[in-house]
Amino acid sequence: MNLSVNYLGLKLKSPIIAGSSSLTMNLNNIKKIEKAGAGAIILRSLFEEEITLEYNHLVKAGVESEAHLDYYDVKIKNDNIKKYLEYIQDAKAAIDIPVIASINCTSSHEWTYFAKKLEEAGADAIELNMFIMPSDFDKTCTEVQNIYMDIIDKVKTNTKLPISVKLSYYFADLARFVKEISSKVDGVVLFNRFFHPDFDIENFKITSTNVLSRTTDIAISLRWISILSGKVNSSLIASTGVHDGQSVIKEILAGADATQVVSALYKHGIEYIEDMTTELKDWMQRHDFDSLDDFRGKMSQKNIENPAVVERVQFMNYFESKKYDFE
Repeated sequence: MNLSVNYLGLKLKSPIIAGSSSLTMNLNNIKKIEKAGAGAIILRSLFEEEITLEYNHLVKAGVESEAHLDYYDVKIKNDNIKKYLEYIQDAKAAIDIPVIASINCTSSHEWTYFAKKLEEAGADAIELNMFIMPSDFDKTCTEVQNIYMDIIDKVKTNTKLPISVKLSYYFADLARFVKEISSKVDGVVLFNRFFHPDFDIENFKITSTNVLSRTTDIAISLRWISILSGKVNSSLIASTGVHDGQSVIKEILAGADATQVVSALYKHGIEYIEDMTTELKDWMQRHDFDSLDDFRGKMSQKNIENPAVVERVQFMNYFESKKYDFE
């Protein structure tokens, strides 16, 4: 049975990828992840602010922007960036599956030079985790989208590594935008997960909520991967809500090339990847599928009998089955 997939031009042994989290920043963990059968790991995101902070030190020191990469090597010994690069090297030496670096970014400033450093450290690809909150009253949709494009273009000028972009679903024209981005990158990850605020009403503090994803969260990526499958120029990767083997199966049926899993590993442990893989294999055997290509996109919008069903936004069928009591 063949579970191999093409991910950003990389050949992976499995469509199950350990997504960006603190779990992938420990050498013992990533060895367990590889042993459990994952196809690749994505490192915890390095935030743009961390890189920019160091760059600002360079500016104050009068260092030319073109030379700041060398400055990292000789001046910065104990910062997060240096450790991140060293960890990439250690990870590459420890495991054989691809190691993908991740950057959480919101602008196209000088930090994009850092892409070259990731390549030199041995990363197999870069995932740009991009989310610009559409809360600026003075920015139009087009202006916000241009920032995304500018980031991609500048990163591409600094590295030859494959690039994927992890997006949110906060776009008025998501389908068109993903299609446009797909002509520039090797993969699009749908969707990223971000901080959700909650209120502590007794102490009047803002707290976080829903840190881990839920199984029901898969509905969002399932719909959009189904709609986009076969209509974009890059790989489609599912993220958020992938909690078991059934989730992997559903996303591939929708047209995903691979899936990222994080919350399920926090809940059940790294070895849970083995259970997910077994569930996938058992299902494939029951349905006489020898490879993922045999059923990938089988239930995408372009292949199902009623394509409009994946775009339905009302609960008409559900509520029609309920009896109303006006008494």
